[in-house]
Amino acid sequence: MALVGRNRLGDRHEREADFVHDDPTVDAALDWFTRLQAGKMDADLRARLETWLKQDSRHEREFRALEDIWGSKAFEHAVAGLATFDATVSTEAGDDRRRRWPMKTIAAAASILVAAGAWQGPSVVLAWEADYITAPGEQSVVALADGSRMIMNTDTAVAMDFEGGRRSIRLLKGEAFFDVLHDTDHPFEVVGAYGEVEVKGTAFSVRTDEAETAVVLERGRVDVTCLCSAGGEAQLQPGQTVTASAAALSEVANVDAGRALAWRDGRVSFDDVALGKVVAELGRYYRGRVFVMSARAERLVVSGNYRLDNIEGAFRSLADAAGVKMTRIPGGVIILR
Repeated sequence: MALVGRNRLGDRHEREADFVHDDPTVDAALDWFTRLQAGKMDADLRARLETWLKQDSRHEREFRALEDIWGSKAFEHAVAGLATFDATVSTEAGDDRRRRWPMKTIAAAASILVAAGAWQGPSVVLAWEADYITAPGEQSVVALADGSRMIMNTDTAVAMDFEGGRRSIRLLKGEAFFDVLHDTDHPFEVVGAYGEVEVKGTAFSVRTDEAETAVVLERGRVDVTCLCSAGGEAQLQPGQTVTASAAALSEVANVDAGRALAWRDGRVSFDDVALGKVVAELGRYYRGRVFVMSARAERLVVSGNYRLDNIEGAFRSLADAAGVKMTRIPGGVIILR
């Protein structure tokens, strides 16, 4: 599970190069590309660019992909959508108008399009490993071979092993709720990259992303083991949660299980949570991509109860509640600013 990144452009008062892509190689390619398009390349920088391109075949591949995007109609639409938010964009006619767009606008639009293509790779790998997969915005109920039940939340993949009396599930990504049939002789286990849960019969959820594995217990009892180098074990009672990361196992904490598991009923709710975190959570249910384009907007504190069967409507409600502007551009990209 890798660390969850968030693409962001700062406020106008922040430096224009403050855009970070989830992939360091793509981020570096974007940096070189935007410097080139903004006319900020002298002979020394051009030589350094050539050196960087030759260091790794992927460096050149990502940079050339950006060059291809630069001349595409999709890029023009993406930049035009972003440019409506920036009063510094020139409105004068000209043969090469795109080169007068601000660097941060160029970087954001290019990254949006690169990210859209990059999504496909991990999905192909998961398709080979997983026995069950849900797409973003999709949920699925699975009757397991032992009589237990699994509810898969959005964008989730699991691999099963029920051979020879085993009851083992690998949560490859996402979140799932398990209502486990009691069997003292055959423990039921769910394994993520940083945590392992073992039960005899109970009801609990496990959520894993690229930073941590979190467990919420609704009924019964579960034993959670951290697979990190520091080790550690915890036993949960109903209404408790614990999180395992690469570093350690967190302290056991109380949690409102009904709220934490409300996604089973098609809703999520927030009380006084930063807009950036709310967007990240709602974004799990959206098939497109969502960008918060200002640090000020990310820090706004919001509350709300949102339906998951109309996630785009949820983003519009969120934007209204936060007093920020929302624009949807081609390709399912939502921009909040």
